[in-house]
Amino acid sequence: MTKQRHEPSHVDKSLNIWAIVLIIWSIYRAKFGTSLPLWFDEFIAKPIVFILPVYLFIKNVEKAKFFKSLGFFKKNIIKELLIGLAVGLILFLILYFGYYNREGIQLSDFANNFTNSGYLIYIILLSIATSISEEILSRGFILKRLYDASKNIYTSSLFASILFFFIHIPILFTSESITGLLLIRLMTIDILLSFIISVIFLTRKNIIIPILIHAIYVFGFWILV
Repeated sequence: MTKQRHEPSHVDKSLNIWAIVLIIWSIYRAKFGTSLPLWFDEFIAKPIVFILPVYLFIKNVEKAKFFKSLGFFKKNIIKELLIGLAVGLILFLILYFGYYNREGIQLSDFANNFTNSGYLIYIILLSIATSISEEILSRGFILKRLYDASKNIYTSSLFASILFFFIHIPILFTSESITGLLLIRLMTIDILLSFIISVIFLTRKNIIIPILIHAIYVFGFWILV
């Protein structure tokens, strides 16, 4: 009696894409660490590693529209942007008052670093690029398909948050500036932030909010850390 071959589910296939991304990204970080410029990491390397496999999977396997399948919608765009901005600013203030202000560091101490408007724009663009790549993979692709299979907001958000954490392990453990207590704090923040953003995404059904929240957080990280 021959055994029937088990056909991988759609979620299994999606997770395989995520695993491929993690392997390639880990090799990239192990090879280069943080030696390459930030602009190369965020504008070139990460879109190729994070977005290209997702695009090919959606086009060739799902045969669906790329942006629609990730949750990019123009409906109520102003409202979605305002929600994302508000939540992002709240998280930024928590990041500041919860740690840096407690250490006696004032926000004005960081303002001097951004008198150059060109550099400020550069950091903003980096933050947006980072959030787009990571949110497309983690929220628009993985989380959306986990939720479609389980129909449970919280379990799918938790699982996606754990995967989000693992995708950050290569940078957390290859950066010379992220060590000790800071490393532990960032690991904790990664999971909590991801869970909050995941629930918001599944509630609002629009990836624009997670991208904006994530971008504000990354911007805050780069000016405060």
